[in-house]
Amino acid sequence: MKKLASIFFLCLLLTSQAFAWGQNGHRAVGLVAEKHLSKKAKKKIMKLLQDNTLAEVSVWMDDIKSDDAYDHTHDWHWVTIQDGSTYEQSEKNPNGDIIGKIEEISKALKAGNLSNEQEQEYLKYLIHLVGDIHQPLHVGTGDDQGGNAVKVQWFYQPSNLHRVWDSDMINGKDLSFTEIVRFLGQPEKEQIKQWQSTSVRDWAKESMSYRPQVYNLPEDKKISYRYAYENYSLVEQRLLQAGVRLAGLLNEIYG
Repeated sequence: MKKLASIFFLCLLLTSQAFAWGQNGHRAVGLVAEKHLSKKAKKKIMKLLQDNTLAEVSVWMDDIKSDDAYDHTHDWHWVTIQDGSTYEQSEKNPNGDIIGKIEEISKALKAGNLSNEQEQEYLKYLIHLVGDIHQPLHVGTGDDQGGNAVKVQWFYQPSNLHRVWDSDMINGKDLSFTEIVRFLGQPEKEQIKQWQSTSVRDWAKESMSYRPQVYNLPEDKKISYRYAYENYSLVEQRLLQAGVRLAGLLNEIYG
């Protein structure tokens, strides 16, 4: 049954194009990370990415969903952890999940035994997945395909809860990703240190902790200004945390 639920979630992801944070969100995470890279790490990364920015490559992992050669990566974007459970206690997806892959890819990059092509690919995966895990609905309960099955009306237009968090709230601001980052502000040094001291599994636990807020919907599932007002600050927080933590991880690997 859980296997069927996983397949259904994957189909919904592909058919609804539910890409975490959307392009603007992922690019914002990449830009935040660039601002917090050490000089040494930035130099190495720019060389590896052939002078493409973190913002530019942040959406690559969504772009390749149309390429059959990357079908094995589809389940890497999310993980299922039921309420009251932990990742350690949860049944693992045999195709991999976002927590396991971030840990595995980070370890491989730190080991430094990859070909240039492999390293570039792994780096692009990491940039994207760190963004994904900070979108609360990419750490799902297994009951509603990460919010894709929760149909809502967003400003009188049909949508679903996953898409609202991926892109509807962000796109509703009508900002470029550079403007989004400018409005996020600059966290204090102590805040940066605290955020970067946490682990991938901590980030997943944070996303789980926001479920009551995310699912606080009116009975008729019609959401607009009030829902955006109550939740957009959390969107901004998660984008900022993702960028700062991605930089911390990359500084460990390349700095």
